[in-house]
Amino acid sequence: MRCIDAPSMPVIDSSYSHYLDPMASEQWKNDVAYAMTPFKIISWPIGVWPLQVYNVYSFIRCVLGTLSAALMVVMPSIEIYLGCTNTETNVDCLMLICCGILGMVKTIWFRIYARNLTNNYGSAVNDYLTIENTRERAIMRKHAFMGRFLLCLILGFAYISCVIYALIPLLDDDEIEQVNITNEDITLEYPMPSKCTIKYLNTSMNMYRIFCLIETIALILASTTNHGNDALFLNITLHVCGQIKILKNNFLNFDTKSPEIYDRFTVLIKRHNYLIKLTRELAEIISFVLLVELFIISILLCIMGLQLILALKVNNIIMIGKSLTVLITFLIQLTLYGIIGNYLKSQMEEIGLAVYQSAWYNFPAKLTRHLVFIIMRSDSPVTLQAGNFIVVNLATYMSILKASLSYLSVLRVLVET
Repeated sequence: MRCIDAPSMPVIDSSYSHYLDPMASEQWKNDVAYAMTPFKIISWPIGVWPLQVYNVYSFIRCVLGTLSAALMVVMPSIEIYLGCTNTETNVDCLMLICCGILGMVKTIWFRIYARNLTNNYGSAVNDYLTIENTRERAIMRKHAFMGRFLLCLILGFAYISCVIYALIPLLDDDEIEQVNITNEDITLEYPMPSKCTIKYLNTSMNMYRIFCLIETIALILASTTNHGNDALFLNITLHVCGQIKILKNNFLNFDTKSPEIYDRFTVLIKRHNYLIKLTRELAEIISFVLLVELFIISILLCIMGLQLILALKVNNIIMIGKSLTVLITFLIQLTLYGIIGNYLKSQMEEIGLAVYQSAWYNFPAKLTRHLVFIIMRSDSPVTLQAGNFIVVNLATYMSILKASLSYLSVLRVLVET
């Protein structure tokens, strides 16, 4: 895995010191904290925070996070191999295995492409440092708020699912007391399907609650490697969208009567190229991850939807709660990628429209020729793609939903017959 010497926070360049009074400097610090602190809290424990120092300690945290996700793959797989599962447990095992695979892939991939994330987050910090007016700051704060909101949304449902899986085994106190008093050969349930695995290892029943706690922590860490990495990536994608929107406004309101028109327009062109470079780095990171994620979520939507339908028929409240919470979590995950991918694509395309709607007819003839190239680049925008061939937007989102619902209806008919 790649190690990068990246500072935890960038140093303020002395060349900006005459622009920043104490009030502006404090405002900049507050903006950076508002936009990035929640994501640092989530991603630092699993070793993928982009602005950390990439040393042996961050590598150990990354390994621990990956092992937690791997535990969700190994334990249910052993249960299936030992034949200790029923239909409901098989669905839980498959769901946990898929979540563990996603968590492992994202953590390893974000660590391998750490430089891409570091460049984007470092650029975001510099953007807050060089805010020019209150309108730009408002746009950046709006996108930072959107990032915080989706973090709470996706991790909220993910952690609720973990709590449900952790509490269900502990609610059956009668069975636990029976084991402690009579020492009967009763197999207890665990947050993850692992009762036969732990029994096969000849583990003492006195350690039951300790193992439940360990598995609960592993579930939370694995959820963080899956959904927390999604939130980390989508947050910086939203920030880039905000910067593109600011650039679009600068093109649209470009003053053609002020001096040094060539230099000022060249700055905008360079900024456009720089944002395209950042977007390509993000697309490079997420390409393989999205391919795996779309494939797995398409399968899980069918399976968890079928489990929910069966639970509603038998009025199993516990299964309904588990299935509904997990299903909502995966739908939110898929929806966010579809919406933000579509938003990024539209913002990139609107750069060309903003150039066309500007006062280009007042530009010097030499400068007007450059506008054609900007519009041409906007016609082929950089987009989030799964495997570099599936564009992730609202159309893809609707296609996945339709296909999943179609297969779900077929599965429901097969089960009923």
